[in-house]
Amino acid sequence: MDALAAAGALRGSHLIPSVRGELLSRLGRSAEARAELLTAAGLTRNEREAALLRRKAGALGSRPGGETGG
Repeated sequence: MDALAAAGALRGSHLIPSVRGELLSRLGRSAEARAELLTAAGLTRNEREAALLRRKAGALGSRPGGETGG
């Protein structure tokens, strides 16, 4: 993911933060995942997709965090 983001081919796209948010969520890093999903929602031009990303971010807010210092 970082290599794709660094390449800049998808700069301004919602795809990188969307995938990053999903992966962080699966790792239990809820706060980071939520931030990425909300970033993705802000970048997409498709309102249905934005709403889905916001719902996913909101659902992470109700889960216990698996956050660790780091």
